[in-house]
Formats: sequence, C-alpha cells, structure tokens
Amino acid sequence: MIPNSKHVPVLLDEVIKVLDPKPGEFFIDGTAGAEGHTAALREKVGLTGHVLGIDWEKTGENYADLPAILESKKLHKADGLILDLGFSSEQIGGGRGFSFQSDEPLIMTYSATSKSVQEILKELSEAELTKIISEFGEESYAPKIAKAIKAAGRKKSIETTKQLAEIVKAAVPENYERGRIHPATRTFQALRIYANRELENLQQALNNLETILKPGARVAIISFHSLEDRIVKNSFRDLEKSGKLKTLTKKPIIATNPEIMTNPRSRSAKLRAAQLI
Repeated sequence: MIPNSKHVPVLLDEVIKVLDPKPGEFFIDGTAGAEGHTAALREKVGLTGHVLGIDWEKTGENYADLPAILESKKLHKADGLILDLGFSSEQIGGGRGFSFQSDEPLIMTYSATSKSVQEILKELSEAELTKIISEFGEESYAPKIAKAIKAAGRKKSIETTKQLAEIVKAAVPENYERGRIHPATRTFQALRIYANRELENLQQALNNLETILKPGARVAIISFHSLEDRIVKNSFRDLEKSGKLKTLTKKPIIATNPEIMTNPRSRSAKLRAAQLI
C-alpha cells in the first residue's frame, strides 16, 4: 500500500483501519503532500468513490479553509478526513528551509505567499521572539536564543538555515540535551509553526468538523509534537462532552517498532481518531 519509495506515509495501516473507507465513499486528505494516505484511500473507495487531496504548498489550498473549498468545488460533506501534521521527507532539502541539515534560504513556509522566516525575524522584537520559541518550541533556552538571534541580525541579515542554526548552537550550552537532539531543533520547529499558523489552522479545522463531515463520518489526525496532540485531544474531549462525536482512540496510537526501524520519522507520531454522531 506504499505508493512511492521516497516518502513513506506514517501509520498508514492504522489510519486505514480507523477510517474504514468503503467503495463509493468520499474522503478528504487535508495534507496530501506526497499522497501516501491519499493513494491508499483511493484504492479503498475504488472507481465509484472520490478522494480530495489538499496541499497548501502545491495547490495553495489550506485544510483550515475546507468548508470554503468544498463549497467552491460543489462537493458535499465527506465520509472521512485525514490530517497528517508532519512535513514530508520531500520537503527536507526542498529549498524552502525546513531543515537545518542543509544550507537553504530561510523561508520555512508551505505557501509561497506567506511571509518568510527571514522577514519575520527582522520584524519581531526580542520579547516576541522569546515567547514564540518558548511556547511553540518548548525551548528552555528561549531568552538566550532570542537575544542571540536579534544581536546577530543587527550585524548581518540572517538569510539561510545554516546561519540561524549556528547562531542558536552558539547560544546554548555545549552539552545541550546531552547531544540527544540538535540545538536548533526546537527553535526551527517554533518558527515553522509560527510562520505557517499551524496551531490556528488545526484548531480551525477541528472547529469546522461538522461543516466538513457528514454524521457518522470519521476523522484521523496524526500529530508530531505535544502542542498539536494537546489541541486534538482537548477538542475531541470537548466535542464528545457536547454529544457531537465519539472518540475512537482512548490513547493515541503510536508506531510499532518495525515501522520506526524502517521509517524513523514515525517515532514521534501520535494518531487520534473520532467519529461524528
């Protein structure tokens, strides 16, 4: 069921199991990307079914705007929705600065029309930058990192991922996280989340589930860090309390050891699913 050898969709079998797509049904992949989950859903719904793939980077459509997208395409409510909130392996080294492992322009946005991180760093105050790195990156050294970034930016414009990564690395202790992760990991995560309004987009989609999905429809969401998972968990809980959905996963589904061995990015993935009432 894996459609391409470059990008391996995370928790694919588990997603198909909880969504339970059937021939003739209509599903939405709100984060289509390399279309790993999309292809598997198409296989299940068959020629009589339909899968709508949304990809902000390729088509300029944001899953947060799904009610408007469905209306513009004259499509009815769907039988199911999948959101994979991680960025695909194809985006790493894709020239938009999502990774500090290669030296790329400091863009970090999925949409070409969004303001780049290079521009954002020039506009934010040190206090604002500290708050972003602390809240979205859960980085304990946020004040030192923000101070170093602003100081470096006053001397020379920060334009590449390598520049930013080196600034962050120099601002934290040498034994940062005992070498478990790169010192720039959390800062890059925070700036990407902020630049793309990722948490707001997720909350908006969750608020619109009844507009996007028909009664009885299922939704599966794969998150990759605690902030996203918390939003999904709390939203499902609140909707369940109000009698609007039933949670299908008491605890998040995580990848098996064999999947982690073959697809390391699945290590931090958490899948939660629910069914509308």
